[in-house]
Amino acid sequence: MSSLGSSPSSSRRRLLAAGGLGGLLLAGTAAAGTASAAPDDDRNGGGPREVSTSVPNVAALLRLDPRRFPTDAVVLVAGYHAAGDGGGMVVRWDPRSRLAVNGGTVLADPSPRRDGRWIQVHDGVMDFRRFGILDDKVPADAALDAMVNDPYIHRVEAHTDLLFVKRHTFGRSRIVLDFGGHTVRTTGIEKNTHDNPFGAVLYFRGKVTDTVVTYPLAETVIELTDVFPVPDAGAFEVGQWWTVEIDPIAGGGTYERELQKLVEITQIVDGKHIRADYLNGWELTAGRRITWTRVEPVRRADVQNMVFFGAGANDDEYTGSHPIAYEYAVRCDVDGIEATGSFWPVVMRRWCTHFVTARSSLKNPPTVMYGGAGYLTQQIYCLYGRVEDCVSSNARHLNDLTASAYCHVVNCHGDGDDQGGNPFTTHGQYEHDLLFEGNSGLMDIANSGVLWGTSAKRITVRDHTCSWFVAGTKITDLTLENVRVIPRPTFDPGGTLQVNADGVQMRGCVARTFAIGQRSNRSTRPNIVEGCTFDLPAKQVLVQTPVSNTVHFRDCLFTGVDGAILRGSGEVDFDSCTLVGAGPAAAPLEVGSAVLRLTASTLTDTGILLSAVRDQNLHVSAGTRLSGANGAGALLSRGAGAGVLRWHLAGAASTTDGAHVRLAGGVNHWMAGQTRFTGGRLELRPEAFGGASSALHTGCVEDGVTRTAMPADGARVATSGNLAI
Repeated sequence: MSSLGSSPSSSRRRLLAAGGLGGLLLAGTAAAGTASAAPDDDRNGGGPREVSTSVPNVAALLRLDPRRFPTDAVVLVAGYHAAGDGGGMVVRWDPRSRLAVNGGTVLADPSPRRDGRWIQVHDGVMDFRRFGILDDKVPADAALDAMVNDPYIHRVEAHTDLLFVKRHTFGRSRIVLDFGGHTVRTTGIEKNTHDNPFGAVLYFRGKVTDTVVTYPLAETVIELTDVFPVPDAGAFEVGQWWTVEIDPIAGGGTYERELQKLVEITQIVDGKHIRADYLNGWELTAGRRITWTRVEPVRRADVQNMVFFGAGANDDEYTGSHPIAYEYAVRCDVDGIEATGSFWPVVMRRWCTHFVTARSSLKNPPTVMYGGAGYLTQQIYCLYGRVEDCVSSNARHLNDLTASAYCHVVNCHGDGDDQGGNPFTTHGQYEHDLLFEGNSGLMDIANSGVLWGTSAKRITVRDHTCSWFVAGTKITDLTLENVRVIPRPTFDPGGTLQVNADGVQMRGCVARTFAIGQRSNRSTRPNIVEGCTFDLPAKQVLVQTPVSNTVHFRDCLFTGVDGAILRGSGEVDFDSCTLVGAGPAAAPLEVGSAVLRLTASTLTDTGILLSAVRDQNLHVSAGTRLSGANGAGALLSRGAGAGVLRWHLAGAASTTDGAHVRLAGGVNHWMAGQTRFTGGRLELRPEAFGGASSALHTGCVEDGVTRTAMPADGARVATSGNLAI
């Protein structure tokens, strides 16, 4: 024991030189606060106190005879195991304390003496080194529990690598765990339970109360309202947090329900209505059963700057480890987690709202084949989240949003996705109003299966690059802007892009194997594909059979056209588009659409074959130009179907050495005017214009055209009044 002397100025100068602890002492004693006992009260102590003595380490502290010290005597400890090892602290003596000894904030001689503790003096910021944890050779679990569960500690810092062998559950709010960029290892961690992504090293969970309100809706809850009917608004208070959940859709999938969220009550509207901080994404009809459960969420529990290593390369759901999980949590952010080998999601969230996951990564998880494993982030029943500046390598998913809404995923990038999963996904459990911007990596939306409903709404993807993008399920009002799907030989050399014709709008996108399907019909906005480029493989079904809604293509370029198919019954418009065949022998565009409109468009080495599988209308107008040749030998022709076909050419131009049109049978109504035909042949065979058929071919220019076959003029046919040159 070495005395520091009695001079106040001398004491302070020597403390300031003792590893920075003098500042802590002066701040701590002046503020009169402690972490693990009731705050020191200067009214009883007469103001700031001077250090009674100093010791080199904790062992020396515990050898002191506390009977020699008055209440609140202050001792400077220069290190935990040795002076200067970073575990130094300032403590005060409380002879009446019976607090549990924890090896850090509460210290005592292990002798049987009952009362009296050395209480660490601090400003609410704590360090593992002050619990004797100086490296990752010994577990830090007990120290972690002591610090996080101490209400006087608001920030926990790591200044060395650490080892954890326990899975910790906390209900603590308003705390920051900052690992300072140091490594956390979990070798030998205790076993997890079955299928438990919440068995993380750090699991923050709010409290679910037994206050439950459940009832059938007395009125329909409309889309995008924040007002909900309740039996008695008196059961709710402004500022309370509740989970709200609708019953599963009758006849739907096991987990198919439109509403599962954690919300805050913001207003009591009247005796039968409350307002929550959420604009409902889906209409809920009267009579559906809804359940509210009051919760006391964890708030502002943040985790930062951790380098995490999973327990081992051959881990399974029991032996594997992952760092962070939140449930029933509000404004809990994660930043700077660099994970390798995490089994379950690095950051697992359920029933969370108002959060950020930033600057984090995952590489080489033990498996990408086990359901739910190998993710960087997963969010279930979440609101108002932002995932930004994250990366994944050889993972199943970088980001998964399930039954979540109003979330953003920005500047995130997944590589090594050839054998794993797609970095960006949603389950299809009625997600809505999500934004993905500036990301790269495979992506699918609402594609996890019918158990969840395969439904989503108002998803926007901007500036995305990948080699596979699938959004063909019941996705309403999908918006894609500058999405580039580039084929690569290691995964999907076809460069697939699939969308659902239910309010889809695409602008500036690029793909090869492009397809439009339809599995829902909920939207009121048109399906528009604008300014996009598609290099189609042979016989690509561009518009699939189920499509009954109109699809508008504007200012698009299609190359490699060779037997591409518009199979759906819905109308298709090409406005100011360019379609280029794979070559002069390529098959024409095969059309099954009820209506096809070509406006101010250019078709080269391709053409139109109406399949006649139904009654069809073709409109070629406003400067549309057809030229070149195709494998059918005619730029316009019909298939073998029995449908009635109506052909209308107005203000168009056709140039070919083959047939401009070949109609050899079926019921046809041909009308061509103000159209210029250059070279080639007209083959309107008489057998195609008997009975109910008709033809009006007049006011056209036929420049070097041979009329190989034309029907005779009569009551239903007129072919005169043209300029032949």
